[in-house]
Amino acid sequence: MELCSSKQPSTTTLSITSFIFFFLLLSLPHSTSASSPNNFVGSSLRVSPTKFSNSANEVKTVLQKVTSILSTFTYTFSHHSNAISDCLDLLDMSSDQLSWSVSATQNPKGKNNSTGNLSSDLRTWLSAVLVNTDTCLEGLQGLQSTFAKSDVSSGLDRVLSLVKKNLFEVVLSNDQLATATSEDRFPSWINDGDKKFFEANETTADAIVAADGSGNYTTVMDAVLAAPKFSMRRYVIYVKKGVYVENVEIDRKKWNIMMIGEGMDATIISGSRNRVDGWTTFRSATFAVNGRGFIACNISFQNTAGPEKEQAVALRSDSDLSVFYRCGIFGYQDSLYTHTQRQFYKACKITGTVDFIFGNGTVMFQNCEILAKKGMQGQKNTVAAHGRTDPNVTTGFSFQFCNISADFDLLPFIATIRTYLGRPWRPYSRTIFMQSYMSNAISPEGWLEYNGSVGLDTLYYSEYMNSGPGAGVANRVKWSGYHVMNDSSEAEKFTVAQFILGDLWLPSAGVTYTAGLTV
Repeated sequence: MELCSSKQPSTTTLSITSFIFFFLLLSLPHSTSASSPNNFVGSSLRVSPTKFSNSANEVKTVLQKVTSILSTFTYTFSHHSNAISDCLDLLDMSSDQLSWSVSATQNPKGKNNSTGNLSSDLRTWLSAVLVNTDTCLEGLQGLQSTFAKSDVSSGLDRVLSLVKKNLFEVVLSNDQLATATSEDRFPSWINDGDKKFFEANETTADAIVAADGSGNYTTVMDAVLAAPKFSMRRYVIYVKKGVYVENVEIDRKKWNIMMIGEGMDATIISGSRNRVDGWTTFRSATFAVNGRGFIACNISFQNTAGPEKEQAVALRSDSDLSVFYRCGIFGYQDSLYTHTQRQFYKACKITGTVDFIFGNGTVMFQNCEILAKKGMQGQKNTVAAHGRTDPNVTTGFSFQFCNISADFDLLPFIATIRTYLGRPWRPYSRTIFMQSYMSNAISPEGWLEYNGSVGLDTLYYSEYMNSGPGAGVANRVKWSGYHVMNDSSEAEKFTVAQFILGDLWLPSAGVTYTAGLTV
């Protein structure tokens, strides 16, 4: 049984059976296997929960001061208003993530918006605060001299310093990891009564979008705006076939939205925002999701700006514990922005040119079709540009059972236009390709520098048991940070079960996935 059906539901009910409700379990309170809250927290932190919480709250105070200052600049620097608006949203998200961290350490058995693995959750949320701050600073580069006279620059620097310290205080451990077997339909913390409830029900489509007026809404954004805030139940939006030309953003307060289309070639959300026309990369996304627990399937997101418009994002996700299943993500430069937190992409088709999968999330791609396109004259293609900035951040990209090839427009030019697996956007960049097919579109060197020798000794790039004419490693780069893995135990660290703790939040009966190295 699969997560999403391509068949259209009736106007009132979406016939998706009980496995959908597994995802709803992400919203439910659950306990851990630790014998006591103190022991549980103590095994995940090098300091007391009180000291950790005090430090996190100090960061929140600094963020509030910076936000107050930035708000006064919104109209003074109207030509930089997009960057300032980005910062305000990013700092709001950071405040939420810090609140989750404090709540989780003080009440580990409570509703922590989490997987149940405190160490992983804390590292994810704190890493997101670092990324948000970096993205804010990057967007404000044109106003650095002005902000230097205020407390903005010093405040954001203070945030980075404190959060890096907090990250170091989180123990890198999977001791609390609960695993699921292939027979498990529900995680261990769900009791028999709950199982019977979920198995006995079908989920209803809360909203139907149809451009022809046959649904509840004619635009996707209207359906999103109607969704409840902080929902503790799955809110299902069904989008009928058609091309919806609009920019959609699901804000941080919209939890547990599920969006279903009629197929990646049938239901398409399309936009054309880009850097050349004045949008920040962050805000250029055709479809952006910030609210936690988002699921999308049988739908496509595209940015039609074209290669000459430079950065132009089709999909940006900041949604923790999000799933994209049988989705199309189509663009050129920067097509997919996996900005922060834990994300899973299964059986998706992703196209682009320069750094077309980038960001600093903890992201797993499984059984995806990754296609490089023809860009501008003299342009090189790079699939992945991961942006890890600190060695204590456990983010990265892992590609497993994927097909990395050339799209139709690049095929006649693969001898002259080089395509690389990735390059280091930030000094501790981490990207792994394993058990995947690589066509002859992939350059023999495999990987490309981003900024001279910067990051080549601190990055972690690795390949494991890939196949195809582009998978040969004999002529790969000789960087100290590049590795050819021969040890399966090392490769296991980058599987669904270990890298994104998928057995804790991906339902084996809902979205088919491979937990380890073997199907």
